[in-house]
Amino acid sequence: MELTDAIPQDAAHDAPTDAADPSLSDAVDVAKALDVDPKVGLSEQEAQRRREQFGSNELESAPPVPRWKKFLQQFRDPLVYLLFAATIISVIAWIIERLNAASGSHGEALPFDAIVIVLILLVNAALGYIQEAKAEQAVEALSKMTAPQTSVLRDGKVSRIRTTDVVPGDIVVLGEGDSVPADGRLVAAASLRIAEASLTGESVPVGKRPDTLTGAKALGDRTNMVFNGTAVTQGTGRAIITATGMRTQVGHIAEMLSHTEDEITPLQREMNRVSKILGIAVCIIAVIVLVALAVVEGFHDIHDVIDSLLLSVSLAVAAVPEGLATILTVVLALGVQRMAAHHAIVKKLSSVETLGSASVICSDKTGTLTRNEMTVERVATASGEVQVTGTGYRPEGRVLSDGGTDEVDATLLHEAVATLGIGALANDGDLRERDGDWEAVGDPTEVSILVAARKAKANRHYASYQRVAEVPFTSERKRMSIIAKNTADDGMLTVFAKGAPDVLLGLCTHMAVGNAVRRLTDGDRADIQATVERLSSQAYRTLGQAYRPLETQSLSQIPGIQTDAAGQVVDIAEQSDVIESQLIWAGMVGIIDPPRTEVRDSVKEAHKAGIRTVMITGDHPLTATRIASDLGIVSEGGEALTGDQLDALTDQDALDRATSKVSVYARVAPEHKLTIVKSLQRQHNIVAMTGDGVNDAPAVKAADIGVAMGVTGTEVTKESAKMILADDNFSTIVDAVREGRGIFDNIRKFLRYLLSSNVGEVFTVFFGVIFAGFLGITQPESRGVTLPLLATQLLWINLLTDAAPALAMGVDPTSDDVMERHPRSMKDNVIDRPMWGDIVFIGLVMAVVTLIGMDMHLSGGLFTDRSVEAIGHDAQMVEARTMGFTILVFAQMFNALASRSHLHSFFSHLFTNRWLWGAIAVSAALQVLVIYVPILNTAFGTVPLTLTDWLECMGLALLVLVASELRKIVLRARHRGSVDLGQD
Repeated sequence: MELTDAIPQDAAHDAPTDAADPSLSDAVDVAKALDVDPKVGLSEQEAQRRREQFGSNELESAPPVPRWKKFLQQFRDPLVYLLFAATIISVIAWIIERLNAASGSHGEALPFDAIVIVLILLVNAALGYIQEAKAEQAVEALSKMTAPQTSVLRDGKVSRIRTTDVVPGDIVVLGEGDSVPADGRLVAAASLRIAEASLTGESVPVGKRPDTLTGAKALGDRTNMVFNGTAVTQGTGRAIITATGMRTQVGHIAEMLSHTEDEITPLQREMNRVSKILGIAVCIIAVIVLVALAVVEGFHDIHDVIDSLLLSVSLAVAAVPEGLATILTVVLALGVQRMAAHHAIVKKLSSVETLGSASVICSDKTGTLTRNEMTVERVATASGEVQVTGTGYRPEGRVLSDGGTDEVDATLLHEAVATLGIGALANDGDLRERDGDWEAVGDPTEVSILVAARKAKANRHYASYQRVAEVPFTSERKRMSIIAKNTADDGMLTVFAKGAPDVLLGLCTHMAVGNAVRRLTDGDRADIQATVERLSSQAYRTLGQAYRPLETQSLSQIPGIQTDAAGQVVDIAEQSDVIESQLIWAGMVGIIDPPRTEVRDSVKEAHKAGIRTVMITGDHPLTATRIASDLGIVSEGGEALTGDQLDALTDQDALDRATSKVSVYARVAPEHKLTIVKSLQRQHNIVAMTGDGVNDAPAVKAADIGVAMGVTGTEVTKESAKMILADDNFSTIVDAVREGRGIFDNIRKFLRYLLSSNVGEVFTVFFGVIFAGFLGITQPESRGVTLPLLATQLLWINLLTDAAPALAMGVDPTSDDVMERHPRSMKDNVIDRPMWGDIVFIGLVMAVVTLIGMDMHLSGGLFTDRSVEAIGHDAQMVEARTMGFTILVFAQMFNALASRSHLHSFFSHLFTNRWLWGAIAVSAALQVLVIYVPILNTAFGTVPLTLTDWLECMGLALLVLVASELRKIVLRARHRGSVDLGQD
């Protein structure tokens, strides 16, 4: 029997009629049908076989776009349509010339202009296709790095695998914050609650139990089933996977995922806006020129009309950088790949520009600002305090007196062992030895208690206890409790609890002193609180331990416990007030988690960059302020705001005033994170917020830059985040901000370069037509329009500049002062007024030197070299265009060097970008080919240049760099002392 035949799934939300529905079958029967032992799981070989049979555990999506279609999409652009129009016009002009050739005039053998335009379009499309393919590969690599994972039981061991590798029959292990990977039948659950709003619309998390249902239920009422795409909000559980991929409920009710359009980033939107502005401006210029020509000279024949249309096409070709959108995407993709190499995995390209604008970083303490290497060093009980030696997770160390000697009072040692034993029992962590190394599994805080318990041999004293129920830890409760039976005492039940000392102490009525128990007095409570504050001020994280014998062997016989009609205990997590009452205080542990040594420098760097660091923790305020002070987040003696104090700030203005000043928050719940984020955003901050637990997801999602922990973070939080820290390190966030700023700087560099170069081309064509008579481009007897540069020449220039040099500028090394500026406002335009000044200034200089170079080779001009008068005007025009064409190419190469900074000299870090120098060398070599290869001479209307011509070209092109340097000197003098020189 096929597995899918054994456990059929209905597709509707309504109650099923299929009697074989797994919710109506006993978990044992489901396991048999799927041929799996719930205690061992599938073998790796069987799992692989089933994956081959049933395929990947993922929903179907639209088939990938074929390569040929992607290539054709490169031509779906209004500018390309315009160039095709230019091709048609060129062909028409060639045909007319060929017809006139019969009556004695000369014509070209082939329509070279049209051929060159088509070839350049093909080359540009090929480059665009290759660049976009690289960007897609980069994004795909990132998606693999952030692919969700699932805990499964295979070969008797729990391991993490990719969610797509889950197969029917797998035993999945669920915990708080996990996403359910597929549909499954529960075999075990402890206070398990799952949010199913995405599937059923139910807004409240649903309690889950493995009990077999007595009758058919609607989807939302199948309490013994878990469903793909839902999220665990509380508790733990194990389930047998009954359906994967499109066989799940989500797969049945969802339509096939259609292809979604790639997200357009704000940068790309602005580039589209700039391109439209340039296009409209060029159209206006073209209309003005055409109207002026029509009025002054008139259109005498078809040649005049064609020349005028070619002028319009030339202006349009010169104005818009064809590869701009593709280059943007590639630069962003390459940038996020570099960030991923430094452990910051950005999930969306659009997040890069936001990252560079961050003004506040809200960070958890544990594991992010600290090493997450928890070590229990102190145990405080009623009779005093002991030290525990050893570091890390290796269970090697001793219990010493407070003075550091081996002589520990017997009563105090008994209390310390009891305290550590309780902490080890009320614990979901695990400690495993592998090849001589000890591995922590689970929460590092819990594992640190297990390690300390082994050092004190406490685990031996409590080996006879077996857990039978639990009330799990939540960030709101700040505690967890278990009920265990003592197999050495006829199965008598005892409650063991651990949690925040102030919370747990409020539930205690007695305390243990040696082997005795006495009532807690106000003095005892004050002493315990004083110990908490003392340890907290020394940067210890404190956890209290308590217990209560239940004096019964059955959960249903616990006084006050609620049971159903069958006498079974109703969800025990809902009855925590009964379980966690009249507890006996045993003691507390002091856990040290040293700050990361590199974080202090990162906090300092962030502060220098105008970024405020805010620490948010559930720890005691004194612990929080001590760690924050050590890291430089606050000054010595700084204060922390607690969750209770935040709740008391009901007035929004008062809350905003508090969050604008306070940088340390302690004893906060996850909902407080969301409150802090929204308050900071109201103050126009760009907020980065870290999170790991499932309840952190709303704050992480609401933040401008949600940051999930890659090591300790839950799958739900990772899905909500825009960035994932592969190493859970605060310094990585600061490094990512630096990289984000560098990427944004590079985008501005190549935008400055591309747009100024294209504006230079527009000005060259425009002023070349307007001042054609002064420059010698047209002679007194000339009629119609004579273009200073051909459309094919302009296309060639754009092909050279839009490809290699622009991409090379996109990977320019990050400047040294990138973290010495204040954050950029998201309201600021990418191309601001100073940059427009650069663009127009360089464009004008570029046009002037180009036209001067042409003028020198035309008779009747302002700077004419008299030697050219020996040849006719047509020959002069070909030579002058070759000069102007070459000058413009090399002027743009020099402009690439100048555009690396708005203010800094091009000599600064001149040779740090080897890619740029390589791109310039390739572009120069290609231009030399166009000038000296005969067939290219014909195609592009060029002639070979002499050494003197080359010296003129290089000298005039170099003036662009000289003019840029002179402008920067003036700007630096104007801005010195008042404006940040680092702003590029």
